[in-house]
Amino acid sequence: MVHCFKYIIYLFTAMFFSSCLNSFLERKPEDVLGEDEYWNTVDDMKLYINSLYNRTDLLPIYDSFDGIGPFTLDRSAGSDTQISTNYNTRMNGEGTIPQEGGGWGYNDWEALRAINYFFDKYEEVTENDPGKYKYVGEALFFRALFYFEKLKRFGDVPFYSNALQVDSNHLLYRKRDRRNVVAEYMLNDLDQAIGYLPSIARGYTGRINKETAMLLQARIALYEGTWEKYHAQTVFGVEHANGSTFLQKAAHVTDQLIESGICDLDNQLKEYGYWQLFNAESHLESKEILLWRKYDATQGVFHHWGRYSCNGAGAGISKTMIDSYLCMDGKPIAVSALYKGDETLVNVVANRDPRLEQSIYVNDGKHFRFTGSNTNYFKVPTFNTGPNEKCVTGYQLYKGHNPDNYQYETARSITALIYFRYAEALLINAEAKAELGIITQTDIDNTINKLRQRAGFTAEGMLTLANITPDPNWEFPHLSPIINEIRRERKIELLAEGFRVDDIFRWAAANELIVGKRPLGAKRAQWEGLENEEDFKEIILPLLGEVSQISINQEGYIDPYAGLSAIANGYRFNTERDYLLPLPATELALNNQLEQNPGWNK
Repeated sequence: MVHCFKYIIYLFTAMFFSSCLNSFLERKPEDVLGEDEYWNTVDDMKLYINSLYNRTDLLPIYDSFDGIGPFTLDRSAGSDTQISTNYNTRMNGEGTIPQEGGGWGYNDWEALRAINYFFDKYEEVTENDPGKYKYVGEALFFRALFYFEKLKRFGDVPFYSNALQVDSNHLLYRKRDRRNVVAEYMLNDLDQAIGYLPSIARGYTGRINKETAMLLQARIALYEGTWEKYHAQTVFGVEHANGSTFLQKAAHVTDQLIESGICDLDNQLKEYGYWQLFNAESHLESKEILLWRKYDATQGVFHHWGRYSCNGAGAGISKTMIDSYLCMDGKPIAVSALYKGDETLVNVVANRDPRLEQSIYVNDGKHFRFTGSNTNYFKVPTFNTGPNEKCVTGYQLYKGHNPDNYQYETARSITALIYFRYAEALLINAEAKAELGIITQTDIDNTINKLRQRAGFTAEGMLTLANITPDPNWEFPHLSPIINEIRRERKIELLAEGFRVDDIFRWAAANELIVGKRPLGAKRAQWEGLENEEDFKEIILPLLGEVSQISINQEGYIDPYAGLSAIANGYRFNTERDYLLPLPATELALNNQLEQNPGWNK
């Protein structure tokens, strides 16, 4: 991956969002190399862009002692599929207006200043090398990536394509641009980037490629298209817009990506191939992983995921998530004769979508906690360690777990960090076309059924547009069967990869999935009494404690938040307010052109 040039970051920072920054704005970016000496060659451009790769506000590295990298993002965000030791306050409607910061503060816009400074300076490079435009493409990609995060947080945001100067006050204190206008700017940036960037077909270089830019473009277009469609006629809607233009863009760009034949799914029909995709240390030979970060402990570049993935990472997969997995006949558990019930973990995964067995630990003698000098198998969830390590629900995440015992003992994990993978493009293509009402069986075979085939389904379990088995437990009974099934497939394929809360928000689905809900876990009874069994004493005593102390509901399912009065009746997410975050009070006071997001002034 790209080497660190962290000192560059500090040379070109002058941000612009509140009047308290005026004195800072009046300073020109300084360069220890000297302005006249720097913007002369293509290598200068490359050196500057390298610093953007190492900005954690653009490409996070998830190296803290808390969780399993991206595989606990859904936990932290408060999804319905993966929960944390403590309930999520945003999902419970407990948000407040910050005095300052809150994603809109001084440091929160620094990356944009660094990106736009590049656009102000790169044309000074007169070296006649057409290769310089790939770095322009990378900068365009990063600007779209930056603004996408702001769009998701705040909706309308001011879009700036150049670094602001000392005399730019008329630009500083203006209204926000409408969210669909900002989305168009992002898609335009990516159209240009796609034209400049080299294809991954030339070989993976560790840098952004054409296909990654296409996938980001499709992700943004799907997000904005579905947001406009499902938030229409609400306080979050976009006037005179129904999302169709963005959905068409999402379908078109993923069609191009699919038809190019450059990308494909890895590990097809390989035993435990889905699981192995997420714990590999390198993806150099991959046709699915489009952008990823490599670690090398010998160079002091590592993370700490292995310390938590063997226990529980302060997370737990929810019962509603587990219940979503189909049986091998392609039917939901409510109607399939293959379903064995959920009295034990072994029963839960029996005859089910193979991705389930590869996503949670099962005490079947096949799921490793460690391999190598200290090989041992999973026997029981880790219920009784620290809040950042324990399993919350009994459904303990196996996806993303690298069982190398050395990495655990040294806390020097080197599992590769995946940023973009091709499977998402297949899901976007199917969803966009279903939302547009143009999906065909051929489309389904090229997308959803390719994912099911990789997972290990036979022909019986494939999705057939003309013969979808009704599910009495569909999450969205007011929507069409095909949209329900495509959303199910997305939920399963992308489990614990950080997409779920974004999906809930763009679908305006908090009423169905969050409000009034309190997440549950596995059946507690399957682990009761194990303290006295010789085979379990070594693990049970230090890790499990008294199983009988774990709270359950009337049906015997683990109820992690039982007894908490704040969510006694389920989450209290405010659907008239909480889909967007509030702007900080300081910024509203300084700029009378800004308006607070809906619901936050009440």
